[in-house]
Amino acid sequence: MNALTVRQVRRRFLLLHGLRWLPVGLLIPVFVLLMQERGLTIAQIGAATAAQGLVVLLLELPTGGLADALGRRPVLLTAAAVNLASLALFVVADAFSAFVVVWLLQGVYRALDSGPLESWYVDASLAADPDAAYEKGLGQGGTVLGISISAGALIGGGLVTLGPVGPVSALTTPLLLAVVLQLVVLVALATLLVEPGPVRGRGRGALRSSLAAAPGMVGQAFGLLRRSRVLLALVAVELFWGFGMTTFETLLPVRLAEVTGGADRAAVLLGPAGSVAWLASAAGAALTPLLARWWGAAPAAALLRVVQGLTVAGMGLLAGPVGVLLAYLACYTVHGASNPLHMGLLHRQVDGPYRTSVISLNSMVAMPAGALGGVVLTALADATSVSTAMLVGAVVLAVAAPLYLPAWRAGRRTPVTAAPVSASNG
Repeated sequence: MNALTVRQVRRRFLLLHGLRWLPVGLLIPVFVLLMQERGLTIAQIGAATAAQGLVVLLLELPTGGLADALGRRPVLLTAAAVNLASLALFVVADAFSAFVVVWLLQGVYRALDSGPLESWYVDASLAADPDAAYEKGLGQGGTVLGISISAGALIGGGLVTLGPVGPVSALTTPLLLAVVLQLVVLVALATLLVEPGPVRGRGRGALRSSLAAAPGMVGQAFGLLRRSRVLLALVAVELFWGFGMTTFETLLPVRLAEVTGGADRAAVLLGPAGSVAWLASAAGAALTPLLARWWGAAPAAALLRVVQGLTVAGMGLLAGPVGVLLAYLACYTVHGASNPLHMGLLHRQVDGPYRTSVISLNSMVAMPAGALGGVVLTALADATSVSTAMLVGAVVLAVAAPLYLPAWRAGRRTPVTAAPVSASNG
């Protein structure tokens, strides 16, 4: 096979990236409501989905080395196969234990899938042209992600609107389409993803070496936090965000079902609402440069955490579907704007070989925090009300704002005292 050009690599990356997120969009309007339809309580849903976060906590850092040892293609194919198994089990699951297995598999999938496709894109681009400007493709990947999830949510809501198909409930039909699309993803990866040259360290010996190095990788990443108060504070923000995101990922569908009078009605609204929400998130991200220029990255990030807490409070307090959905859209707009600011602040604190470890660590801590939030807030919703649980989540999101103060202070110092964490700092 002839070597790929930079343009061909970018096109394949964007196509595979879009296919990867389309099934996610299909599930967003229905996955919580479907588990409710099959008899799970809100607390059981929170406990089942928490399994994903715990698995990611264990595997997020080690799987990075796995991709280097085996190559990106086999790891991504394995990830796609695991996701296919998870979605297929989701179709037939009707007990709490089965749903726990579904989310355990989702955790394995998320850990394996985190990073290899982007790494393949960068490496393949540089193999085609050492001076390739791959940042353009990464930026376009963010746009494709939002459009894919938006389109999937719209299609999922539309399928629910059509009602049941024979013995298949209306809430199950988007899941069946997600299974079919995941098969397409598997075939597309096998066909389009070509490793750029020989993969160094391939084989059982390299795999054993990679797995043996995993504890050291984890220790190194946590060692960075001990050396940088700024970095520790930024990663701590993710703990609060991970806990609070249960409000708009898990509790929002239940809240909407309350104000609309039924799960099917809520799912019909969540399809187009989820689609618009991801477009709103993209619009929020487009505002990031302006916010950073007007207020500075750290103050803007802090303000947005407070605003996001207010939008979640609106979801819990406003009566009627219009008010709840408007607060939901505002929440995703803020989410889209705050994430680039947060990641930019993280990147300023690290350099060289530490960068990947820190970004993985930032991602890793959000997942168990989300698992804890899923258990605590759904149990609170069962014991009191969904609105009460959402208000608690809103407070948790907002109180993270002061954790941006160390980054703001570091940005006001001279470059010498605000140097990024690197080997020379340790």
